[in-house]
Amino acid sequence: MNIFAVIIFATLLVDFVLNLVADIYNLSSLDKGLPDEFSDVYDEETYDQSQRYTKVRTKFGIFTSAFNLALLLVFWFAGGFQWLDAIVRSWVLGPIWTGLAYIGLLLLARQLITLPFSIYSTFVIEERFGFNKTTPKTFVLDMLKGLGLGIVLGGPLLAGILAFFTYIDQYAWLYAWGAVTVFTLFIQFVAPTWIMPIFNDFEPLEDSDLRQKIRDYADKVNFALEGVYVMDGSKRSSKSNAFFTGFGKNKRIALYDTLINNHSDDELVAVLAHEIGHYKKKHIIKNMAISIAQTGIMFFLLSIFLNSQGLYDAFFMEQASVYVGLIFFGMLYAPIDMIVSIFMQVLSRKYEFEADEFATTTYKKQPMIEALKKLSKDNLSNLTPHPFYVFLNYSHPPVLQRIETIRATD
Repeated sequence: MNIFAVIIFATLLVDFVLNLVADIYNLSSLDKGLPDEFSDVYDEETYDQSQRYTKVRTKFGIFTSAFNLALLLVFWFAGGFQWLDAIVRSWVLGPIWTGLAYIGLLLLARQLITLPFSIYSTFVIEERFGFNKTTPKTFVLDMLKGLGLGIVLGGPLLAGILAFFTYIDQYAWLYAWGAVTVFTLFIQFVAPTWIMPIFNDFEPLEDSDLRQKIRDYADKVNFALEGVYVMDGSKRSSKSNAFFTGFGKNKRIALYDTLINNHSDDELVAVLAHEIGHYKKKHIIKNMAISIAQTGIMFFLLSIFLNSQGLYDAFFMEQASVYVGLIFFGMLYAPIDMIVSIFMQVLSRKYEFEADEFATTTYKKQPMIEALKKLSKDNLSNLTPHPFYVFLNYSHPPVLQRIETIRATD
């Protein structure tokens, strides 16, 4: 094994072990008893169910991660990357089409291999705990739609990146960075109106007391309300959520129908105030700027390592190529990606506190607290996650910590 192989192999193992340790710690933090804060929302049976749900999902996640790691290592050390490359090269498609075929086949194989896990997660685990509302038809259609979008949108972008690094020696990383940046902004702009409706129905919130309360609040905080939509989340799950997406004239706030059915008007306005808080605090723009900067750094490093023969030797490749270089560099980049991911999780939790503060200082505290409690119950959230697990995996602070922070806000 050369230095590239050692780094990649060590990163894969460290990532797996870190997450395994976090999972074990998280399981050990269960069974501590229902926190007093939630005694008015949870009964003993519901709290026990939330703990069982965490245990089942965690153990399933450990098994899935171990399987994926083992599969990757077997494919790697059995010479699978070279075997597939020899097959695709024999089709004599040219460098770009060969790259698209190679990467496409790897992605398709991964999708098919992990399909049983997805089916089990949806139709066994989620069904067991009363969440699943997805029919086999919807499941298949979602998969086909996702595949179609990947081909229509991802295919041309990947072809462009391959072309830049194949035919442009100098500054190819700049062209690739620019293309991905434009693509990302384009997707952000069109997703609310073109892409998301492919999977879900979005209906404008009908005229009602709730709509008027939302309009009054939006006027109070000087937020140009382009639209509040109800999404048919119950089509797939009984879980509740709300989110802000898009920008400019295409920005919209979406409330799951399950959220509306389970919460009072004041609680819904508080949830919406939280989402508006993200916009007012410019969290979306900040995240996008960080993501764009990270992409630029990644492409610059890719331009340095793409011609390193040792990277291809690490995977027993007989011929170097841009398309396999992209895959191998992605694995080599994993340590940096891991660090960036942890940093983004920390930043995301900070943003959630800021959005909570905005919501509770511009609207009301108690409705926000009640909404968080009900959401945790409806989603069977883990109320006592281990701090190390939170550090690695949580984009939102634990709900108890959020409530305590809200109560402490002047």
